[in-house]
Amino acid sequence: MRYLVTIILTAVLSFSYAAGFKKMASGHPELVQSGPEKLWCSVCGMNLKMFYKTSHAVKLKDGTAKQYCSIRCLAADWPNIKDKVKEILVVDAKTEKLVPAKKAYYVIGSKVPGTMSMVSKIAFKSKKDAEEFAKRYGGKIVDFETSFKTAFESLEKDSAMLAKKKKMMMYPKGEKIYKKMCKKEIKREDFKNIGELKAYLVSSKVCGDIKGRKLQALALYIWEAKDLRVSGKKKNPACKCSPCKCNPCKCGMNPKASSKPAAGNIKIPKNAKCPVCGMYVYKFPRWAAKVVLDNGKVLYFDGAKDMFKFIRNPAKWGYKNAKIKAMSVTDYYKQVPINAKKAYFVMGSDVYGPMGNELIPFSTLNEAKVFKKDHRGKKILSFDEITEETVEKLDE
Repeated sequence: MRYLVTIILTAVLSFSYAAGFKKMASGHPELVQSGPEKLWCSVCGMNLKMFYKTSHAVKLKDGTAKQYCSIRCLAADWPNIKDKVKEILVVDAKTEKLVPAKKAYYVIGSKVPGTMSMVSKIAFKSKKDAEEFAKRYGGKIVDFETSFKTAFESLEKDSAMLAKKKKMMMYPKGEKIYKKMCKKEIKREDFKNIGELKAYLVSSKVCGDIKGRKLQALALYIWEAKDLRVSGKKKNPACKCSPCKCNPCKCGMNPKASSKPAAGNIKIPKNAKCPVCGMYVYKFPRWAAKVVLDNGKVLYFDGAKDMFKFIRNPAKWGYKNAKIKAMSVTDYYKQVPINAKKAYFVMGSDVYGPMGNELIPFSTLNEAKVFKKDHRGKKILSFDEITEETVEKLDE
């Protein structure tokens, strides 16, 4: 089974072929970023030339620009840039020129493997070119908004898939390279993004003349795993196994980050809808929250954010005289229900829930600190610090 998973994940991330289609630039790619890190995706560090035909770029209002290997990485970075974006560009897979993304025609779900995603999304300036591509490789033609929405909806599953591959393969490989070849300690905090880190590794040769997949593995290890002990072969002294399989996990890492609930998670009826957003909560068990009213009625929410929207103003959601008896949220790492009043919540991270920006709950302050560092969180808040204004800001 592991062998099969590895094959599938490798196919998704490699610059692969589908009946002759190559993602790699055939000539000189258009790169809009500045500085030595311009060659790499600003989110995942992938080589932009290798994944050029799925590349996206944004020009910001302050004159700066960012480029991504895929629409998936654009979606992952969107909460950080959405208020600053002046223009979104995408590479026309036919001409290999950057064109306005909102005017492009996307072919999604073709035989071409996705970049950082299980579903491919290839863009064309001309509808005729998109139709010819779809006729040869399959898929359906949609606009940018539909393609972007699809990328957002699959972000959690794609991220879980990528995390599994990195933990199984890239982190251990990067750790070996780091220990064997790097002449001095390299700290993540010395760099603003993974692209800048890769540029340093290439120019300084502090770890030798490293390139390609070895460079990617090393950069990922330093950027995501080195200081957080998530490498597949590095034990945390608190754990009795590696990678961690403790239940609850004693090292503060999530051994099974999936959409499936743990055995002791909040039990959600299939007909339960979130009173705030109307979504069926059972579809999102790892984010679930629960409120029990003094009359015995139980309400379920698809995330802590919507739960706080409700409890800070029940009347707004049709419960004018509601009196709350108990509240539970799901611990992000342990995947078990915890008392919401005793939890710690990370705000402004790069992990998104079913409704976008989310308050990520933890039972201990230490676990919240680990997560905040790992996922670029902005604040750690206690229950009483989360106001109605706090949750409104998450939707801005």
